[in-house]
Amino acid sequence: MIQTEFEFTLPKGYVDEDGNLHRMGVMRLSRAIDEIVPLRDPRVKSNPAYATVIILSRVMTKLGALDEVTPNVVEGLFACDLNYLQKLYRQINELESEALIEVGKQ
Repeated sequence: MIQTEFEFTLPKGYVDEDGNLHRMGVMRLSRAIDEIVPLRDPRVKSNPAYATVIILSRVMTKLGALDEVTPNVVEGLFACDLNYLQKLYRQINELESEALIEVGKQ
C-alpha cells in the first residue's frame, strides 16, 4: 500500500496568537486539484508565489493542536519552516531527483 501521509517536525514551529508553539504535523500527498485550485485564487493572480501558501495549507492535514491549517497559518510561519515544508512537499511528491531518505522519521 502506498504511503499517503508523512509526519514532520518544524525546525522552529508556528506560534499562534495565544503564544502556543506548534511544531509537529502531517502532510499528505498532493493531488492534481491541490495545484489547480490556487490558480483560480485572486491572490495568486496578483502574486504567483502565493500559490505555495495555498498549496501547503491544502496538503498539511495537521499542525500541532490547530483545528485547521489555513493560508493565514502558512503566512505566519518562520521562513526556515516554510523552506522546510517546501522541500518536504517536493520530496514526498517526487518532484525532485533526490531519493526519499528517511522522510517522516524525525
